[in-house]
Amino acid sequence: MNLTRRLVQLYAGLVLYGASMALQIRAALGLDPWDVFHQGLAKHIGLSFGTITMIVGAAVLLLWIPLRQRPGLGTISNVFVIGLSVDAALSLLPTLHSVPVRIVVLMAGIVLNGIAGGLYIGARFGPGPRDGLMTGFCRRTGRSVRLVRTTIEVTVLVVGMLMGGSVGVGTVAYALAIGPLVQIFLPLFTVKERRTPAQEPAAPAAAPAGEPAAVG
Repeated sequence: MNLTRRLVQLYAGLVLYGASMALQIRAALGLDPWDVFHQGLAKHIGLSFGTITMIVGAAVLLLWIPLRQRPGLGTISNVFVIGLSVDAALSLLPTLHSVPVRIVVLMAGIVLNGIAGGLYIGARFGPGPRDGLMTGFCRRTGRSVRLVRTTIEVTVLVVGMLMGGSVGVGTVAYALAIGPLVQIFLPLFTVKERRTPAQEPAAPAAAPAGEPAAVG
């Protein structure tokens, strides 16, 4: 049952993640850094947003090889499921014109993105390609997570912006909100690891008569 729950949670989280990305795209008020990059590429290559997301995810996975990162089921699934689900959601969502509606849709997209992150990360099937790239660079260079993540995201943001990706208030809102949101939802959805009897800590042996039991 634990494995079944983890699998359901993984794929529900990935599908929801793609849908939340589609909401932010339709809000047209600015995207998160990686999606600014994806959108900029899509404008120049002529492929769908989801297809570009999958191509970039696969390319990032190739960078794991020199970093000696090992992908998990969640890592591989992340590449394909999010790309397919964002394209499916975009095909169902209409173009929005009302600014108040776009603001509400943007807020909903960011909150759902936080929930989705908590779901698929909490399933414990491995990090997404972009998160693994960050942790791999941290381990290989010895630099802080803050520095490495900021460097990567500023780089993709600037490149994506130069290619015509959407930057705006939504970009700032996402940057400010996503950390606290994942911090709220990740503990709620993290599946606890079940220990087998062999993994349980052994009970302390009884002390011989007349001798104190060991402490610590």
